[in-house]
Formats: sequence, C-alpha cells, structure tokens
Amino acid sequence: MLNLRIMAPNRIVWNSDIQEIVLSTNSGQIGILPNHASILTALDIGIVKIRINDQWSTMALMGGFAMIDNNNLTILVNDAEKASEIDFEEAQEIFQEAKTKLNGAMGNKKKEIENLLIFKRAKARLEAVDAMTPK
Repeated sequence: MLNLRIMAPNRIVWNSDIQEIVLSTNSGQIGILPNHASILTALDIGIVKIRINDQWSTMALMGGFAMIDNNNLTILVNDAEKASEIDFEEAQEIFQEAKTKLNGAMGNKKKEIENLLIFKRAKARLEAVDAMTPK
C-alpha cells in the first residue's frame, strides 16, 4: 500500500492508503505502485486516478508537486476537486465557454496565456467527471 496525502493551501484533500495512482506530470502521465523509486515531480493541470480496493476514483488537480519516498506520496496542489463533487453539465458549459474564449484570444499573447490556463482547468474538471461515467 501507498500512503497518499493531497494538500491544497486551505485543506487536506486526501489522506489514506491506496493501491495505485496515475498522475499528470509536466512530461506526461506516470503510474505509481507500492515500492516505487523516490521521485519529486511537477504536476500539470489534469486528472489524477486513484485505486483503492480495486475501485477507481478521479480528481481534477490544478497543478503542483508530488514527492514519493518510502511508500509515502505527498502531493501539494494549488487546488483539487473530486469528480464526485463536480456537476457534469456545469463542467461541460464552463469548458465550452473556456474553449470559445481561448479561440477568441488568438493574436493577443497575454489573453491567450490567461485563457489557456482557464481552458486547461475546465478540461481537467470535465475529464475527471467523464472518467467516472460508466461507458
């Protein structure tokens, strides 16, 4: 088992033992199982998949850092939202608005960067909910 602790500036989001986790890093997704080598990595805005008792949970993470050492995984994030707390229809609406704003900002570098962050956050929230929807 891995001990996972996810902390945002204002709260502890998660603190329990897990079997496996898949993280979105700045260089792609990585999976972590018990006895993983020690690492420190930056996290991208994206989803995290957590397996406990052969059940998967997802969460949208808004960037941060992850450190694993001796089966202890500590994740420090700017913000996090569990898929179970996200309204799918609202997430879809916000995603579409963010996509429209991003497309409208082309040519204005500052607005493009700002809207890209808004888009990535909206996409992560939508992906977290979508990952939990039975196919």
